[in-house]
Amino acid sequence: MRVGMGYDVHKLVDGRSLVLGGVTIPYEKGLLGHSDADVLLHAIMDALLGAAALGDIGKHFPDTDEKYSGASSLELLKQVGALLEKECYLIENIDATIIAQRPKMRGYIDQMEQNIAGTLGIEKNQVNIKATTEEGLGFTGTGEGISSQAVCMISSMYEHMSPDIAGAGCNSCQGCQKS
Repeated sequence: MRVGMGYDVHKLVDGRSLVLGGVTIPYEKGLLGHSDADVLLHAIMDALLGAAALGDIGKHFPDTDEKYSGASSLELLKQVGALLEKECYLIENIDATIIAQRPKMRGYIDQMEQNIAGTLGIEKNQVNIKATTEEGLGFTGTGEGISSQAVCMISSMYEHMSPDIAGAGCNSCQGCQKS
């Protein structure tokens, strides 16, 4: 088993859509960033990449690369899922928190969890999203920005195989293939 953690923060600005967990939330401001600035998905991607020792989202999707300008973070998450699969990792669970004074998130969390699970090809009960305020404290409390934290647990496909199969290779991922 491997554990990863991720954190992201973006500034709230006028003239942008607020996208969290792949859900566009009606609000007077949105998050500033090179992609859609989905802090929740960015924190989750960093947690998953970190658990697999594959770097971070800046390594895989640099904000200096124009092809990621305005990119959907759900599409980026899909690519992270493919990287994990290529390396023979299975996602056990994801637990994340959105930190924002406003808007209220409760009505959107179920859809966020469905979006994440569907994109990664895991069950919805493997994804837990929470939201909290900071009681008016700090940049999130004053409404200047939104942050998110995420933790995840992944395991190697080898951990789920009998010793006979693991020794022979499963041929379903790059790491297992034998010549």
